[in-house]
Amino acid sequence: MFSARTVSKKYGAVQALDEVSLDLSPGEVVALVGDNGAGKSTLVKVLSGVVTPDGGSVEQDGRPVRMNSPHDAQRLGVATVHQDLALCENLDVVANLFLGDERRRWSVLRPIRMERAARDLLASLDVRIRDIRVPVAMLSGGQRQSVAIARALVGEPRVVILDEPTAALGVEQTAQVLELIRRLRDRGLAVLVISHNLADVRAISDRIVVLRLGRNAGEFRTAESTPEAVVAAITGGVALAGAPRAGTEESA
Repeated sequence: MFSARTVSKKYGAVQALDEVSLDLSPGEVVALVGDNGAGKSTLVKVLSGVVTPDGGSVEQDGRPVRMNSPHDAQRLGVATVHQDLALCENLDVVANLFLGDERRRWSVLRPIRMERAARDLLASLDVRIRDIRVPVAMLSGGQRQSVAIARALVGEPRVVILDEPTAALGVEQTAQVLELIRRLRDRGLAVLVISHNLADVRAISDRIVVLRLGRNAGEFRTAESTPEAVVAAITGGVALAGAPRAGTEESA
């Protein structure tokens, strides 16, 4: 559905991405992992329209697309939930879900319609928030993350990118967010999760893509891989040479 093909990006003397490729498919969770400086953030910015690559291409349904802004990415059905969530904590859940995309009739806001749509969306994701009219600042970390993910679905995207969705969450809240990610996959969305937590990665992903020093360093089918092989690909350890790319004859 959505791919990066030999994408490169350079900042001055720093080669952030060097011919990196990545495929995202419907109904699949792909985890993107790597050490700090591996190129994960730059790749996310390319896929979300924030950064234009120097070389390579981004493709949708096998055809190259050009994204000069996040608006272009949204128009193509790509929604990104950044680590800082970008929620307005003084506004309630409904206002955050429809911020910038308010339901109107002519120039008049339709708050009842937005509240009904918010309840339906949260219910479809099994997100439980007792009062959706309280300020977001009063919600737990897991609930805020769930609101940010739900907001990404308002525009009915085909691809959802989640940057460190379980960072700084407790055990129970992490479990709630991981379950929500599974529901996104079950809805037929292509989901890309960027995470440093390999336990979370192994719990939810179908494939793991490793970046190292701005390059593809390995790709694994999660169910068929070991934590040691993934760590070796991240660090450039001995097991890297024996880590076949998922989908190749060696990995079949």
